[in-house]
Amino acid sequence: MIRTIAIANQKGGVGKTTTAVNLSASLAAQGRRVLLIDVDPQGNATMGAGINKNGLEQSVYTVLLGEASMLDARVKAQGGFDLIPANRDLAGAEVEMVNMPDRETKLKDAIHTLKAAIAAVAEEYDYILIDCPPTLNLLTLNALCAADSVLIPMQCEYYALEGLSDLVGTLRKMQQHLNPTLEIEGLLRTMYDPRMTLSQQVAAQLEQHFGNKLFKAVIPRNVRLAEAPSHGLPVLLVDKASKGAQAYMQLAAELIARHEAQPSD
Repeated sequence: MIRTIAIANQKGGVGKTTTAVNLSASLAAQGRRVLLIDVDPQGNATMGAGINKNGLEQSVYTVLLGEASMLDARVKAQGGFDLIPANRDLAGAEVEMVNMPDRETKLKDAIHTLKAAIAAVAEEYDYILIDCPPTLNLLTLNALCAADSVLIPMQCEYYALEGLSDLVGTLRKMQQHLNPTLEIEGLLRTMYDPRMTLSQQVAAQLEQHFGNKLFKAVIPRNVRLAEAPSHGLPVLLVDKASKGAQAYMQLAAELIARHEAQPSD
């Protein structure tokens, strides 16, 4: 069954886009059909997936404004997955959407349309991943309205814990007012350095408070992961033997195992 996962954290620089691109490629490498939606006006996931954000005819911007369908905007990305790309045009979408009715659910409606269109041609995605901006704005609200769950990347540092508390509060409000079925998919430790005592302490606190919501997979600090975006490629296509690539393959396998273990509706 298709699952829509928003990758979100109000704190910037925690590896959201790195996770979005590399988890998409790792799921695809394990035989899953994946659509990645970039809803960050910076368009970093778009560039990291090998798509020139400056030459787009259709994008998530035109989808949100109702000028194009998800199928029209969809492109093939490097790494074996599909992508709905974004660029700086998206920065204006929030302003243009303010006076629209149902402005918080534009992306949700577009995803429902895509699911129906794909089902009509006997195809399905296994996963839709949404790369969110590092702020709680109208674009992020659209993503959280569209999602079944939220995957939260975070660094193991003190300020990250404070930011996590704020994010959990935001998700509770989303559940109360806009998306009652939204749940936390899991917390992902990123840029992890086991040599640092603070990293170990924060990781232990996360395990204590979140239990099985904390992914066993841990994303290390890794040169190949940092270099991959400059090539416009997921790290799997740069160096599949690197620690970063192997960590995301482990994350993908863990995510698949979790969903396969869940009873069907």
